[in-house]
Amino acid sequence: MPPLKQIRLAIGIVIGGLVFSGITAFPLLQELRFLTSWVTAESQGHPELHAGFTQWILRVRDGLEVTHEHYPFLAYGTDWLAFGHLVIAMFFFLPWRDPVRYQDVLRVGVVASLAVIPLALICGPIRGIPFGWRMIDSSFGLLCLPPLLFALKKIRGLGLITPEEPDFSPGELPPVR
Repeated sequence: MPPLKQIRLAIGIVIGGLVFSGITAFPLLQELRFLTSWVTAESQGHPELHAGFTQWILRVRDGLEVTHEHYPFLAYGTDWLAFGHLVIAMFFFLPWRDPVRYQDVLRVGVVASLAVIPLALICGPIRGIPFGWRMIDSSFGLLCLPPLLFALKKIRGLGLITPEEPDFSPGELPPVR
């Protein structure tokens, strides 16, 4: 497979993951209802009757049920979360079209992927998120790293990247391009 196709495939994986994450952030309550009925084989599973992952999923479902019933406007926050994932995915179309020119988008993606880990480890305990779930959240950032790093490596391998010589004197602002 030619390097450009490999680069586009890697970036496409990132775009696909972001789009999937975005789309699935809209119907959270419906997804959790389905997941709890699948995990517990009953629709009204009670968290106190279970342990571990199942208890956590049931507890989250119950929290969303109460929130949606009494404070449905709070779901607007997860709508924006979903929208944010979709918008971020759109930015990756730039390096998909022109990987050399827009490789910095991939670098920002690497930093953002790494930043997921401290966010999960710092904010998770504050919000009462179990450690195992924080590890799952962190894994999403880590899963994004291999395709991003692969694409950056392949871009370097194209031999089209050369260090740019600054076309301005020290102390001057660089020209706008």
